[in-house]
Amino acid sequence: MLINFFYTLKQAGVPVTLRELLDLLEALKRHVVFADVDEFYFLSRVILCKDEKYFDRFDRAFSVYFKDLQSIDDLIEALIPDDWMRQEFEKFLSDEEKAKVESLGGLEELMKQFKERLEEQNERHEGGNKWVGTGGTSPFGHGGYNPEGIRVGGPGKHGKAVKVWEKRQFKDLDDSVELGTRNIKVALRRLRKFARTGAAEELDIDDTIRSTARNAGLLDIKMLQERHNAVKVLLFFDIGGSMDPHIQVCEELFSAARAEFKHMEYFYFHNFLYDDVWTSNERRQQQRSKLTEVLNTFGSDYKVIFVGDAAMSPYEIAQAGGSVEYWNEEPGYVWFNRLKAQFDKVVWINPLPTREWEWTQSVGMVKELVEDQMYPMTVGGLEEAMGYLSK
Repeated sequence: MLINFFYTLKQAGVPVTLRELLDLLEALKRHVVFADVDEFYFLSRVILCKDEKYFDRFDRAFSVYFKDLQSIDDLIEALIPDDWMRQEFEKFLSDEEKAKVESLGGLEELMKQFKERLEEQNERHEGGNKWVGTGGTSPFGHGGYNPEGIRVGGPGKHGKAVKVWEKRQFKDLDDSVELGTRNIKVALRRLRKFARTGAAEELDIDDTIRSTARNAGLLDIKMLQERHNAVKVLLFFDIGGSMDPHIQVCEELFSAARAEFKHMEYFYFHNFLYDDVWTSNERRQQQRSKLTEVLNTFGSDYKVIFVGDAAMSPYEIAQAGGSVEYWNEEPGYVWFNRLKAQFDKVVWINPLPTREWEWTQSVGMVKELVEDQMYPMTVGGLEEAMGYLSK
């Protein structure tokens, strides 16, 4: 198995050698790691990747070869062979067929049936409406259609999964991106509250002229503090999954905000807000910030801006355990209401066109949570959002 992994790395441009492959095999033989995908990932990267500039290529190759499978909740012992998950066909259903597909009856029932399928199934399956596989209408697998299911081993097609069984790797937004248009920055300038603080380092021309005139022409230089935007901003970015098509515009917004707001802090989340957030996607599993700490750190004078498409399963907002990545003890809306209680002004910037908002139930739920303060990620939308925050 590792021989093919070795060739996958070489094809991805990682300069791995046979000596390093033998070292990895020896480490596995000595049980340095055992039966843990995460530990194997870090061990293999340490041994096979000698320069951090190749980390991204390594991650892509690892994801392609191992499908990034990992367990959720009490399914740690369940193993699904990779070759079962290879998608060999796509099945497109008509609107009438989709209308006949019924949901399983809730998240808890879905998890129960998923576990039963794993225990019963002993071979690869394609199509159909029951087993874990590809295509078809089964709620377990990928590449088919079901109004609510668990995506396993491949990319999603309709964005309706309520759980995702895989390791999710996201990238930080780049704040050095050249803006495609200056209009984003201009729109953000509507949110301004100027103040002069700090050392007197700026020449006050008018006062210098007056003082010099009063001093019979002898030069009397007057200085004052630099004038800057004193508005404090908290930015929360939805990252990964359905937000991938919007990376460029989010980076442009991020870059403009970093340049415009002197007092700005940012955090990432995935799909919806829960008990923790993070500032580095590369280390999000190890370095997370509890949302309670964020609420206790920043005062109510901060303006809060969420950026996300709000497209997800309704369970992710309304139910405990609704997160696609882990079992959250409290529903997402509970955490969101706690944040609203702390800060005076909260807006949500949505990169989806407004005509598509009504197509997804979760968008309406988020819109209600932010008390209709959801705005499109357009110049006009940003200007309206900044205008509301500046009131």
